[in-house]
Order: sequence, then C-alpha cells, then structure tokens
Amino acid sequence: MPVSHRDLQLDAQPSAALLDCGQDGDVPRRVWVPGPVIVGAGPSGLATAACLKARGVPSLVLERDACVAASWRHRTYERMRLHLPRCFCELPLAPFPPGTPPYPTRDQFVAYLDDYARAFAVEPLLGARVRVAAYDAAIGFWRVTVEVVGKDAMTTMTTEFMSRWLVVATGENAEPVWPDGVEGMDVYRGTMMHTSTYKRGDEFAGKKVLVVGCGNSGMEVSLDLCDNGAKASMVVRDKLHVLPRDILGISTFGLSVFLLKWFPMKWVDALFLFFSRLILGDTEKYGLQRPKIGPLQIKKSTGKTPVLDIGALRKIRDGEIKVVPAINRFTESGVEFADGRKEDFDDVILATGYKSNVPSWLKEDEFFSQSDGFPRMAFPHSWRGKNGLYATGFTRRGLMGSSYDASRIAADIANQWTEALARNITAHNNA
Repeated sequence: MPVSHRDLQLDAQPSAALLDCGQDGDVPRRVWVPGPVIVGAGPSGLATAACLKARGVPSLVLERDACVAASWRHRTYERMRLHLPRCFCELPLAPFPPGTPPYPTRDQFVAYLDDYARAFAVEPLLGARVRVAAYDAAIGFWRVTVEVVGKDAMTTMTTEFMSRWLVVATGENAEPVWPDGVEGMDVYRGTMMHTSTYKRGDEFAGKKVLVVGCGNSGMEVSLDLCDNGAKASMVVRDKLHVLPRDILGISTFGLSVFLLKWFPMKWVDALFLFFSRLILGDTEKYGLQRPKIGPLQIKKSTGKTPVLDIGALRKIRDGEIKVVPAINRFTESGVEFADGRKEDFDDVILATGYKSNVPSWLKEDEFFSQSDGFPRMAFPHSWRGKNGLYATGFTRRGLMGSSYDASRIAADIANQWTEALARNITAHNNA
C-alpha cells in the first residue's frame, strides 16, 4: 500500500506532547524530534519556526524563559521604540497590523510577536534551559540536553532531545555584559544596575545618575532620565557616530539601503556626515568625537551601530545631559574619572551592551567562534554550518538579518526534509 506525505508527517508540535506526558516528572529522558530543534523563542527563533511550518516541516522550539520574546518583554525599558522603521522589522510572512506607527513601541512589537506565534501555531517548550548541545557523529544526530521546569515551577527534569538539525537562535544579545577590571566596583555603595533591568526614568527623579555607555541604549536611557527629572551624566569613552534618525523626513536606515544600491559606501557615508552636521551640528563641541572612518564602513567592518538620535543630543547641547570621560575607578560614593576628577552619584546604570552565550552550551568550534559566540563567517554566509547546524540572529543587521536567515534556513531544511520523505516513501513501497 503506498504511503502518503500525510502518513509520514509527524507531530508538528512535539513540545505540546512533552508537556502532557505526565504529572510526576516522568518526561522521557531521551526524545527523538522529527524536525529541527530551535534554541530560542525570540524573533529569530519564531521566524524560523514559522518559515519551516509554512513549508510543512515541524520543529521544536526551546525557550529558557516562561514566554516568547522574553528579552523584548522583560529586559528592555518602557519608553523603548524600534530604532528602524517597521518595514525593516517585520518577520517573514506577516506584516505589522494596520495602524502601527512607523517606529513601533516596545509593547507594540511584543504584541506583534505574540500574534505572530499564534498565527503560525508556534508553541515553544517554555522553561527549557539548554545545558549542552553536541553533534554525535556516530548516529548523525544532534544531542541537546535540556533542563525543563516542571509544572509545579519548583522541580526540573533533564531531557535529551535528538534531531538531525539544530538551529541556534539565541542571538547576539543573550546575556548582559558587565565591565571587567574597573577598580572599586565592589566598594560603591549606591545602586548599580544594567540597562537590562532598567525600566523607567521617574524612579530616579531628583537623583544624580551616571550612565556608563553611549550607544543607542545609553543615549536613550540618559534621555529618559533627563525627561523624568534626574540629573544624568553619560560616560563617553570612545569616538562614535551620531546620526539623525530621519533625514528630510526619510528614515536614515531606509535611505542607506536605497543609496547603497547605487553608490559606493564611502559616498553614502560622506552624504550622511554632511546631513548630520547640518541637522545636529558639530557633535565634537559636546564631547562626542567622530571616528575618521564613516558610520556605514564601521558597521560593516566591526558590527558597531551608529547612534540614531531621538532627542538626546539636544539635551547634551543644552547641558541637561552631561558628557563625562572614561572611569578610572569607583569610590564608595561615586567615581574617579580618567582626568582625575571625582564626582558622587546616587545610581549607576551600565549601558555596556550584551553578548552571545553560545560558547557556554554549544560544543562546536568550527562554525561558531568560542571567543565571541558568533559564526566565524560574516553575513551573508553566517547562517549554515556543517552536520545540520544553523544560526539565525547573528548577522549584526537586526531583525531584517534575522528574517533573511530564517527564510534561507527553512528552505534548506525543507529541501532535505522532502528528499528524506521521498526516500522513505520509496523504501516503504518497495518493501
């Protein structure tokens, strides 16, 4: 009797079956997953699962937190908006709903991700922390060892998932970076936090706050503090490019995408620097020195994103946000700066960025670098390794890069899935 595609289609949501397999922690210790295992239920993981589902391929999404998009939902500040227009932040197969503003808020983006997961019936296994993932060459499968939080939220169960494919979707910003080697951090008596736990500026009203870091997060947190009555100072240690978010009513990012299709990068950089000086003035007057290399060239070579100004520069120009040099050491009540000057601060907020956590759990060093947790190959070759290993969300090109990865990964796995299905049908019919 011939076997159909439907006969061989296995459960597209093995995670749901796992959650219902017992009340007393009797989750199987070893589980075969018919489709790929995807680690991470942020935008990159959701997009990959959705693209796979659209091609008829099931997947198992593992998420360490208790919800999808946990970093966006719980580790961002309330006033946050996407820095790029929504058209560059849409995931594959689903635009933002009508009425969404050009630059969606954090809550609007989280709602979009929730709707996206529901629309494609992506149901991650939540509370599943990957401890180790390694390729077993003897059987040709990835072994992914996971600690799963039990239904009582008190116990954990260790399960090993086995799959032909492993998609790493934990992204560039999995863990906050705390500065190393700064003297006195342990003696400072004020409150010190990372921007991953910062929520709103009115909690600091009337206080002197030092923001360490001057990227997009540092600038926006400083602006939020200033708008809510705090006295904000911002540490600027390195040279940086500050660009207007919009030029002549057009998104700076969107304009760069268009212009780079027609002109050399150095010409586009020169144009942006001209408009930046015209719109923002000479930033070096305010302690913000520009690098000699243009913003797009720096982005391409190092991945460092230029700051897109949404109002912080005006506050700096007006003296409401104070620019200060690098920190030499912390004191009990504040800091000593590199120029020898000391100043007291009630609170310190570290806008020191994030890092990949891949080296802590993935036992592989040919495709992924163990030093920074990124694929060794640069975009657009950073999405596929060997033995069914894939990466999404490591392009340094934001959500647009994640969408690109997701589509390529889904197409590649779907081709293998279809070929394997055809072989199985042929073998069964010839039996």
